[in-house]
Amino acid sequence: MEMRLEVVQVPVADVDRSKSFYTEKLGFVLDHDVEHIPGMRVVQLTPPGSAASIVIGTGMTSMTPGSLEGLQLVVPDIGGVRDELVRLGAEVSEIQDMGGVQFAYFADPDGNRWVIQGATPSDVRAAHL
Repeated sequence: MEMRLEVVQVPVADVDRSKSFYTEKLGFVLDHDVEHIPGMRVVQLTPPGSAASIVIGTGMTSMTPGSLEGLQLVVPDIGGVRDELVRLGAEVSEIQDMGGVQFAYFADPDGNRWVIQGATPSDVRAAHL
């Protein structure tokens, strides 16, 4: 059996505002922005280097805008990524070290909460196995 998580819906109130946030402030790639049927707009965005994407739009979900939390972006250089996101205009928390694993946090314009996780160093990973 093979299963891949490839797309996660993110509930937003204003699709164009969110599309701008994800592309301009986070550097996500716009894969497509289509309306296959009236009232159902699908905007797919992919974080740089990721195999998984997010989808924002209209007519797809009953989730309340801003209700999603805990999506994690794992990065090899959390300091460099945080600096770049701040340079692009995103509001990202300071980096927190949680026993050798580093995290930073941000939210989109609707309040959906994201986590940036620095790649876990091999010595920290080995200590917890």
